[in-house]
Amino acid sequence: MLLCALLAFLWGGVASAQTVGAHTTYPTAVDPRLEEAAPRPAPPSAVQPSAAQPSVEPTPPSDAEDATARPSDHPLAVGLEVPPVPEGFKTHDGGWIHFAYQPSSRARVETLKLAADKAREELREMLGQNVLERVHVRVGRTVTEMETLAPEGAGYPKYASGVAYSEIGLVLLTEQPRYPGERHDLVQIFRHELAHVALHDAVGHRNVPRWFNEGFAVHASGEAVTDRMQTLWTATLAGNLLPLADLAQRFPADATDASIAYAQAADVVRYLLRSHESYRFRALIERLRTGQDFEAALSDAYATDLSNLEYEWREDVARRYTFWPVLFSGSMVWMGALGLFVWGWRKRQKRNRKILARWAVEEAREDARRAEMANRPVHIVLARPSEGMPLPPGERISRPDIPKIEHDGNWHTLH
Repeated sequence: MLLCALLAFLWGGVASAQTVGAHTTYPTAVDPRLEEAAPRPAPPSAVQPSAAQPSVEPTPPSDAEDATARPSDHPLAVGLEVPPVPEGFKTHDGGWIHFAYQPSSRARVETLKLAADKAREELREMLGQNVLERVHVRVGRTVTEMETLAPEGAGYPKYASGVAYSEIGLVLLTEQPRYPGERHDLVQIFRHELAHVALHDAVGHRNVPRWFNEGFAVHASGEAVTDRMQTLWTATLAGNLLPLADLAQRFPADATDASIAYAQAADVVRYLLRSHESYRFRALIERLRTGQDFEAALSDAYATDLSNLEYEWREDVARRYTFWPVLFSGSMVWMGALGLFVWGWRKRQKRNRKILARWAVEEAREDARRAEMANRPVHIVLARPSEGMPLPPGERISRPDIPKIEHDGNWHTLH
């Protein structure tokens, strides 16, 4: 049974390597042409930043820091404005965060309102910066409606279930999944896009390697944890982990390699954020904010370079993703629980059969005793009660050989 469970987990890991990301906010097998977000024509008036933008002045992207270096759900929005709230939408002003949504989406948006403050606190703690001072969230009922909420002139990814325009503090979400049957956790997608905006705020609107940007968003959102674990385990055993340098500008278009890239990026960020090194992560963010490039900031904060970081992380992965940790985590726990349930059920059935057998023997004995009693002859003897025999209250036994008389309602014997 244990061997079957292991084989099932291995098969699940291979399958998840093809699906992790396909059911969340990040893609797996995406046509490279779709990653080039199609911009809308900007109106002449949309040339000044919105008042809702963070106070740090954004740095214009260079040729090496164009949209292809950013996650596809995080397109550039420099010089654009937050569009007006569409007619018929309800609004909610939560202080630092402003929601706009269709009335029919109110129940789903309530879950986002409840998650917003906690998400901001966690992101501020990780980054060590007062990020997310003002954020606009627009929720469409469908993907098509979400697309209409994008600002004019901004790129828009064709596959996404959520989009973050960090320069103007705008997050777009869809209530319904893009594809029927796909996993669509609206709160996790919301946290993912907030993480993009928060990181962009924290580093002063400067670009960072794509693996760092997407890895931070995936890790902070807590999405697809089991799938990512399975993907990393199978990739580690198969020797298919990808060089971090190759993930700085673009992620692979191949489904399996893209899943590895997302899982790997998130786990490297987890490694940088481990409890005894979290202060170094905040120092890294502060150095990026002051204008240091990523390699220099990493060297100052962690006293290492990207190559050594990757080597140390791979050693950590090799220790963590062995058979026993995987056996006692994720889907294997459920398989083990199912095995215990089946074992307990069979044991209970065996005990019940023993009890029923004992009851059958006892009932047979009782039936035999009753049959024996029923076959015995019954003797009826009529006898005169003895002198000392008590009589029921109010009853008297008369003797014909003793005369009696009645006087004043009482009977008296004659002597």
